[in-house]
Amino acid sequence: MNLPWRQIHMDFHTSEVIAGVGSEFDAEEFADVLAKAHVGQVCCFARCHHGMMYYDSKRDPERVHPHLADRNMLKEQIAACHRRGIRVPIYTSVQFDHYTARRHEDWIVRNEDGSIFQKGFDTDSFRQWLCVNTPYVEWLRRHVRDIFECITEVDGLFFDIVRTHDCSCKWCREGMAAKGMDASSKDERRRYGHEVVMRFVLEMTEYVRQFSKDCSIYYNEGDIAPNRTATLAGFTHLEFDALPSGNPDGYTTLRRRGRFERNLGRECVAMTGKFHTTWGDFHSFKNFASLEYECYQALSLNCRCLIGDQLPPSGKIERPVYELVGRVFGEVERKEPWCHGAKALTDIAVLAGEGESMRGATGMLVEGGHQFEVLDNSMDFSRFKVVVLPDRVSMTDELAAKIDEYVTKGGFVLASFEAGMDEEKKRFVVKCLPVEFAGDGPIALDGQPARGRVIGDNCYADYVVPRGAIGRGLPETEHVMYHNGVEVLAAAGAEVLADVTQPLFWRMAEHFTSHRQTPSSGKTSYPAIVRKGNVIYFGHRVFGMYSEFAPLWVKKMVLNAVELLLPEPLLRHNGPSTMETTVNEQAKGKRWVVHLLHYVPAPRARKLCIVEDVIPLYDVKVSLRADVKVKGVRCVPGGEKLNFGVTSARIEFVVPKVAGHQMIEISYKP
Repeated sequence: MNLPWRQIHMDFHTSEVIAGVGSEFDAEEFADVLAKAHVGQVCCFARCHHGMMYYDSKRDPERVHPHLADRNMLKEQIAACHRRGIRVPIYTSVQFDHYTARRHEDWIVRNEDGSIFQKGFDTDSFRQWLCVNTPYVEWLRRHVRDIFECITEVDGLFFDIVRTHDCSCKWCREGMAAKGMDASSKDERRRYGHEVVMRFVLEMTEYVRQFSKDCSIYYNEGDIAPNRTATLAGFTHLEFDALPSGNPDGYTTLRRRGRFERNLGRECVAMTGKFHTTWGDFHSFKNFASLEYECYQALSLNCRCLIGDQLPPSGKIERPVYELVGRVFGEVERKEPWCHGAKALTDIAVLAGEGESMRGATGMLVEGGHQFEVLDNSMDFSRFKVVVLPDRVSMTDELAAKIDEYVTKGGFVLASFEAGMDEEKKRFVVKCLPVEFAGDGPIALDGQPARGRVIGDNCYADYVVPRGAIGRGLPETEHVMYHNGVEVLAAAGAEVLADVTQPLFWRMAEHFTSHRQTPSSGKTSYPAIVRKGNVIYFGHRVFGMYSEFAPLWVKKMVLNAVELLLPEPLLRHNGPSTMETTVNEQAKGKRWVVHLLHYVPAPRARKLCIVEDVIPLYDVKVSLRADVKVKGVRCVPGGEKLNFGVTSARIEFVVPKVAGHQMIEISYKP
């Protein structure tokens, strides 16, 4: 698509009870402010979550906002922006439409008992989800036709709020019955819901192509996730909301999603916002350092930068917002030449699993300076030196065979906890893992194995004594593991790197001591960490544990294991763990580009982390594995040349200062 690198998503969700909508809108001022802020694209509204329209609809004139001062507002936004070379895709809402939901309750997603599915603050909220398996879809098609008939210049369409539901509306129940599916099963309803969304996306894209062969098309969420990419053919590009202040995962979201979605063969756009908190936070301003970080982090992951804003009901664009945006986008524009066509260079693949463990895995690897991708089961592992199976990975016979073949051909695997086990969690189906299942271990009061769960005051915690290479940097003594692991036996010929040390007893109402977990008994039981050949296995749920508690000893043991499997990583540095690194290649320019970022999100508020201050780093040593002849190293876009040396197939240089974000260009001869 070759989308612009600097984008704005201009929300305009405006209640029908607000008067004077667009009364202060000036198309020339609107476009001028955007142009001066270095904006290359702005997404503008045809229709909002309230169901109101902002153009002179011919097919649904009653839906045009009743207080819209200029019924050609959208058309004028597009024309003024086009005169300044700014691209303008058009926004419309799909599953949120308050106007429609009030008039067609039969089109709303239903719970199993037939009640309305609700996610909002009251029963009249526009957060009543419309089902795309109802006649509503026919109305949506009419609406899309109307946009093309009324707006002659359509650069693209942004379909918002497209999400799978386990819907029990009349049409979904009938559809499931026709397929012989059980409408009383939540899993079956979810599976049918995926089919509904897939059909909607693919058929709507086919419908749009009747009117435009090349406009961009994106469905927000749209069922794109690891092991769920059947709708991808309906997308021209990928966007994802990584707004850290409005997301419980905060600044970790982009780390994971960017490293997965950039592998799907589409240009990626990372969306944040100018809001201090989240969408619709009117007249708030994100800290400059936060906005910088979010945009530069996107660039480092080869994603376009998109900043969300909301136009006030008056339609008058807020100049102070775009003074803030312009400061960041001006720098993004300077950095773009080192981003065009860049592809990530990586050593490690993390196989996508459950969320808590993915947060822990990506956090550890970023903090360890490692270069990695997030893959799903369908993707090729062969180009990676190490594959990580974090804690819980849904395992099929096909995937197990794929992992075993990868190891047979010389690949290395780091696995933990139940990754590699069958669906019943009673045996390991990945044959290369150096362990055998020994038993369920302690059973909690709910009748389920306690392993991998924080129960009460760490009732089932146990201990590991790290030693040797796996314990480098740690004292050789008990270290608590906040939830116990899988009881295993080491396979024949395997080396036990660390054992589990049991507590004196499991903490229960009948017998407990002190405030939390029972102290160590000093007695070892089953293996905690085992290696055989190219594979290291951790019995504990180490990645989920790091996400929940961030114990440094757990991270050190995992990173020590990575070093055992990958003694010559692509990149090393002597900076703090708060520094993020990525390595990209621009093959056409015969250069690598290293991104160094140092922004430290702080939990200054109960509900969000923020970045306020940029803490510079000085004299950062970087070592890069190099299989090419290096011509020169310099900081960009400034151009300052750096001295470098080459030893043992590695290039080494020192970056004098990292003030938030620094890019380093390494030019080479193939």
